[in-house]
Amino acid sequence: MYPVISGARGTSHAKIILMGEHAVVYGQPAIALPLLTVQTQVTVTTLPCQQFLLESDYYSGAIADLPTQMQGFKDLIMHLITTHPNSPGFKLTLTSQLPAERGMGSSAAVAVALVKALTNFYQDQLSHDELLDLANIAEKATHKNPSGLDAATAASNQPIWLIRGQKPRPIPIKMNAYLVICDSGIKGQTSQAIQIVKKKLIESPQAGQTTLTKLGQLAYKSREFLAKNQIQALGQAFDAAHHELQKLGVSLPALDNLITIARQNGSLGSKLTGGGRGGCFINLLPDYASAKNLAAQLKAAGARQIWIQALNQLN
Repeated sequence: MYPVISGARGTSHAKIILMGEHAVVYGQPAIALPLLTVQTQVTVTTLPCQQFLLESDYYSGAIADLPTQMQGFKDLIMHLITTHPNSPGFKLTLTSQLPAERGMGSSAAVAVALVKALTNFYQDQLSHDELLDLANIAEKATHKNPSGLDAATAASNQPIWLIRGQKPRPIPIKMNAYLVICDSGIKGQTSQAIQIVKKKLIESPQAGQTTLTKLGQLAYKSREFLAKNQIQALGQAFDAAHHELQKLGVSLPALDNLITIARQNGSLGSKLTGGGRGGCFINLLPDYASAKNLAAQLKAAGARQIWIQALNQLN
């Protein structure tokens, strides 16, 4: 039997896509930021019998009986069990501050925390690439064709630049500004949004490709704006990106309405983040006082949860 560590833990965190959602699936670059204060944690406790259990807010019971929507986690956990013959039984306790289906990478955060917890439990040594490969077992089952961006950001303490098929790279941020990250209260529909983009590319290939290219160009420009503290220019890039995402069909009128309210209340630029069709949106503010004021206005307008993040604290 493996010499394991009962009480082993693994943690990860939320992410937001600053620029490049959907386009990153088709080879364009994306910028993603870790939200280190919004965390997911998994703890592994040895059981005296050969049982494998999960306890969480979404499901508690045998891992073999995980519901269909958690198939990716089941695949990942069973892979780790089967690659450790004679593993003792254990209970996984999952706690997460991430709202599900909001574009903040909740499934990737759980996958990364599971890998860290179980490899700590088994006392394995993993490289960063091996950690991501294991997390992507779950992500592939959950999202079918993931870009890898969510898992890479959930496993990183730094903002990252990603082009599909290439290693993610950290990018510098030298910007004295704040993000107001807002949960619209509408469940995101990533799978539906992905199908909408696919349909767009089949029905209007030239227009669809032009939109994806523009989103890629905005990612390149935004990387430069972040490095040079060009706040107004980044805000304009946010607005331009949201316009392109609207053309792809991945926004919603209710989301657009909240974004309009944000722009009327001090946002220098606002856009959806993540898969879309609901979920979260982000807003750029020049200072903390403005960020707090906007947060209050959006809360009054019906936003569910709001986080304020200083950009210069992300390096």
